[in-house]
Amino acid sequence: MIKTICIANQKGGVGKTTTSVNLAASLSELNRRVLIIDMDPQGNASSGIGIRRIESQDSNVYHVLIGEKTIQDVIKKTGHKNLDIVCATPDLVGAEIELVDMPRREYRLKDAIQRVADDYDYVIIDCPPSLGLLTVNALCSAQSFLVPLQCEYFALEGLSQLLNTAGIIKKNLNSELKIEGIVLTMFDKRNNLSHQVVSEIQSHFGDKVFNAIIPRNVRLSEAPSHGKSIVQYDPKSIGAKRYLELASELDQRVVASQSSQDSQNNQVMNNQTPPQHAQL
Repeated sequence: MIKTICIANQKGGVGKTTTSVNLAASLSELNRRVLIIDMDPQGNASSGIGIRRIESQDSNVYHVLIGEKTIQDVIKKTGHKNLDIVCATPDLVGAEIELVDMPRREYRLKDAIQRVADDYDYVIIDCPPSLGLLTVNALCSAQSFLVPLQCEYFALEGLSQLLNTAGIIKKNLNSELKIEGIVLTMFDKRNNLSHQVVSEIQSHFGDKVFNAIIPRNVRLSEAPSHGKSIVQYDPKSIGAKRYLELASELDQRVVASQSSQDSQNNQVMNNQTPPQHAQL
């Protein structure tokens, strides 16, 4: 069963795109079939995985949202065996306005993803740092959202508003939406404040916080300029190791959750009492 996960945080500079690209690439290293959907008009996930803007100018997620093309028309291969991408360009800014009067405006992306549900194990959506219609589309199409949270003083800034928005969407538009977890990013082991933030977040959110903590790492910063994920650019770096650990941890959670759901469904089916037939 396909698992669609949004990487979301309305606060910028927390590692959303870095996490989207490197988590997706790491999942593909686990032999999972993965599709990245870049929903940020800046298109950093697209360039960060090696797709030049000119290559996707006339074939990107904007054209899918407004109905000009199908998602199959715009999917592009990446340098990873099991990883594809739907790119974004600055044209996506216009989609916020054009979607307003369209039917099922909140579900345009969800409807598109359903067309390729049998082709992938994971869809990873890189959201923009806002809570507009693009992010709403992403949250309406996903089963869960993952929040990158930087290990800095203002770590929780914006998180409460994101959780509030997700709660509204869950209540009104997507009843199955849940928080997948929190990924701590930009951790500096030399900084006492980083350790304090980690302790506070883990204490507050418990097992919703992933064990894999993403450090500040020069190689992680360099990789996008070469159009590569960290597992391609420097697979032996600490950044690559941590994202592989995150991917493994996420995959184990998803598999366990799906197994539990299947078990509950089987139990319900087995406990059903056959209807009594009326005597003729």
